Amino acid sequence: VQLQASGGGSVQAGGSLTLSCTASGSTFSSYAMGWYRATSGKQRELVAHIKSDGVITYGDFVKGRFIISRDNAKNTIYLQMNSLKPEDTAVYYCNKGGSPYEAGAWGQGTQVTVSS
Repeated sequence: VQLQASGGGSVQAGGSLTLSCTASGSTFSSYAMGWYRATSGKQRELVAHIKSDGVITYGDFVKGRFIISRDNAKNTIYLQMNSLKPEDTAVYYCNKGGSPYEAGAWGQGTQVTVSS
């Protein structure tokens, strides 16, 4: 399984970023996919998770600011992040095949830095 995440970068507080994660394989549509994040010294935490049937779970801190979506034709999931806060600064990881609180296969992370 290969997961290629992109879209990270630096943004000021209140700004927006959209992350993308493209997965290899021909059965993408049958997999749950998710975004998690980690900061130094902390465990990875759920950001957003989307099942194959479209059911979505967000981490408690999201509070309507982020939107996860998937495009099965492109084997890609997206994370639209709005109203970013400095505390959203983290490495964001793509995940394939798990449940919201029991992650599956990991991709490489992409750094998101939010400055105040």
